[in-house]
Amino acid sequence: MAEQGDRRGRGARPARAPRRITPDYLQRAAMHYLERYSAPAAQLRRVLARKIALSCRHHGEHPALHITALDDVVARCVSSGLVDDERFAEARAATLRRRGRSARAVAASLAAKGVGRELAERASTSGDEEEMAAARTTARRKRLGPWSRGDRAANRQKDLAALARAGFSIAVARAVIDGAGDDDADGGAA
Repeated sequence: MAEQGDRRGRGARPARAPRRITPDYLQRAAMHYLERYSAPAAQLRRVLARKIALSCRHHGEHPALHITALDDVVARCVSSGLVDDERFAEARAATLRRRGRSARAVAASLAAKGVGRELAERASTSGDEEEMAAARTTARRKRLGPWSRGDRAANRQKDLAALARAGFSIAVARAVIDGAGDDDADGGAA
């Protein structure tokens, strides 16, 4: 045990103390975050609030002192167009649908990111064809139904349950599991 403590201590830099919170620091932190990630306003607020909490804990301040600065920075980012919840929701929903997520799973993911319920539902709404394509993608990725390597009949209930847990309706799950796969399956290679 003592060796492990010695190894960690040699050559390791001590952790840097968090900076004191100023409005300029919060604005720079927001810009740095938004350069790397697309985020809704609620997500940006959470990231900056964590920075405030960490700094206040270290410097012995109360986080409530910086709430107005936090509100100003988030409002500035929204008004300048750097943060647009609708644009974020549409882009994220399209990405999740391509990955094979159901409309329910897309709405839940957007809500977890801080997108409003109405906007999340609007962005996650997909047509029947899109929902079927997403279910096929999920089935192919998880090797369910037509893409399974085992006995399809023996695993039918398990495959239906897997798609239902992924958020697809039973009608969609049955169509995909009982189907012959899609045109580009070519014997299971996709």
